[in-house]
Amino acid sequence: MEMRKNRYHELLRDEHITQFNREIKELKEPVDLENCNLRGVDLRHANLKTANLKSTYFKMADIRGVDMSDAQLNGASFNKARVGGVLFPKNVTSAEIRLSIEYGTRIRIKD
Repeated sequence: MEMRKNRYHELLRDEHITQFNREIKELKEPVDLENCNLRGVDLRHANLKTANLKSTYFKMADIRGVDMSDAQLNGASFNKARVGGVLFPKNVTSAEIRLSIEYGTRIRIKD
């Protein structure tokens, strides 16, 4: 049985993206998805722009076109994820993204 971190993690794991987006609009702080397993999930259209995605696992997830420009990605892994058109934060280098996609390394944030 897979552990679900919180309601928002559960919504994404079950691919209820429209409901996830609607519910996080009501939050006063960025949605907390730290240490979540989002392996293989179709996250296209998910609002992850400001999400806390530290150490989140995106192996083989479909995140094409997702805006993560203000998300916290330190320690996240994107092994074999589909990332075409993703807007990554400026503090994440293209080398870090490539290494994470190809080898599953954790993202290190450039200060």
